[in-house]
Amino acid sequence: MLINLAIGLPIILLCLVLQAAVTFWSVRYYIGQSNRVTFARPFVQIRSLLVAMIALILGNFLQIMIWGLLFMVLGEFGELYEAVYHSAVNFSSLGYGDVVMTKPWKLLGPLEAGNGVLMFGLTGAALMAMLQQMIKAQSEQGRTE
Repeated sequence: MLINLAIGLPIILLCLVLQAAVTFWSVRYYIGQSNRVTFARPFVQIRSLLVAMIALILGNFLQIMIWGLLFMVLGEFGELYEAVYHSAVNFSSLGYGDVVMTKPWKLLGPLEAGNGVLMFGLTGAALMAMLQQMIKAQSEQGRTE
């Protein structure tokens, strides 16, 4: 059990650092774009929000890949596709259970699921903050007209 924690916790920290960096970039990108556009054109703001969302989802996918590669290194899977599939099922906390890891590494699954819930939560929070910024800007622009 301790070996699972010793391996899983550094991966969780790596994922947190990665998603925090992607989140900061995404929020800065969105704010930079929204400060440069005319609020009379909401599609431009939505486009910026979509770019930020894609970056955040790619950050999550990169974390899924990291976990999948870890499973490959540990010898749990023979092919990358199966390792990434299993990782995505864990990370999203979907939990199909059609692919199961061996007993020595089984605890990594719940660790990855907890990691994924937190990272998807961070992604959702960042998107909500950007959406609130867009609504606030639209509201303020409507009051000045």
